[in-house]
Order: sequence, then C-alpha cells, then structure tokens
Amino acid sequence: MPRTTESPAAPRVSPPDLPDVLESATPRRSADLLAASLELNGDTDLAYASLEQCTLRADADAVDLTGATILDVAMTGVRIASLKMRDAGVRRLRISDGRIGTLDLSGARIDELELRDLRIDYLNLGAARATDIEISGCSIRTIDLPQAELTRVRFADTSSDEVDPRGMRARDVDLRGLDALSYLDANSLRGTTLTGYQVQQLAPVIAAGLGIQLKD
Repeated sequence: MPRTTESPAAPRVSPPDLPDVLESATPRRSADLLAASLELNGDTDLAYASLEQCTLRADADAVDLTGATILDVAMTGVRIASLKMRDAGVRRLRISDGRIGTLDLSGARIDELELRDLRIDYLNLGAARATDIEISGCSIRTIDLPQAELTRVRFADTSSDEVDPRGMRARDVDLRGLDALSYLDANSLRGTTLTGYQVQQLAPVIAAGLGIQLKD
C-alpha cells in the first residue's frame, strides 16, 4: 500500500466517555445497559447485550459477550479465564490491569480499542475488522490475526511468543514495539512497520517464503 512521510499513522484512541454516576446492574443475556457498573464472577452470559457508558470488574471463569454492542466501556482489574467477544461491535473499549486466559475478538467490528498492562495467553483477532487499536505494556503468549483487516494499530512495550498474521490485511500497523519470538508468515506482514533488527530476525522466515535456502 502507498506510504506517506507520516506513516505509520498513530491510532486515534480516546478514553471511554463515562458518566460521573454509575448504577449497579445485574448482567444478563441480551440486556440493555446504560451507565451501569458491573461486578462479574463465575460464568457470566452477556451475549447480544448492549453496554453503553459502563464499567466492568471481573474475577470470572468465563464472560460471554458474543454479538454484543460495546460503546464507551472500561474494564479494569480483570481476571478472566475466557473473555468471548466474537462478532461484537466495539467502539471505545479499554481493558487494563489484569490477566485474561483467552480474549476472543474474532469477527468483531472494532473502532477504538485499548489493551494496557495485561497478561493474555491467547489473543484472537481472526477475521476482525479493526481500526484504531493501542496495545501497551502487555505480555501476550499467542496473537492470532488470520484474515484480519487492521488499520492504525500500534504495539508498545509488548511481548509475544508467537504471531500468526496469515491472510492479514494491514495499513499503518506499527509492530516496532512488539517483541515477538516468531511470526508464522512474514509474507503477510505487508502494510506493517518494523525495525531493522526485527527484519533481521525475520530473515529466515522471509527467505523460506521466497524459496531461498540459507546455508553457511
């Protein structure tokens, strides 16, 4: 894709717009929640719910937000084994300070997402359409990006064991702040920005993709 001198463009991420007063609410499937404060534990079913201007804290085994609409939401201090947001509509979501086993955003439509100071075992953005993502201070064991469409995404002070970008379409995706041990397919990194050192580390993967045999 064409680059400009300003490339990569920084993500345009703003804090969730939260009211001064929040009312405690009970989570339930297909709920319509506005200006609510939620405390989640055990297994919580919020599939197809609408959450607007809400805060969430969780010490839970599983939180299901499949197909949910999430607008101006802050999740802080979360401990969740499985957080499922498949096919969700997300606009201005911040998740910070916690531990998540599986964060499943596959198929989600995302506009402004911030992940900060988190430990995540498995982050799935497969087939997601995402614009404006900031990932900072995170440790993510595996990042799956197959068939994802990513625009204005930036990593800072973040590490990962394995990144799968196969079939990813990227524009202004800044990977310079991602310390990844391995990428499964260097050919799918078109549209990303890397440091010279990162490219050197990727040389064997790039060579293999081009059919080049490396021998000393």
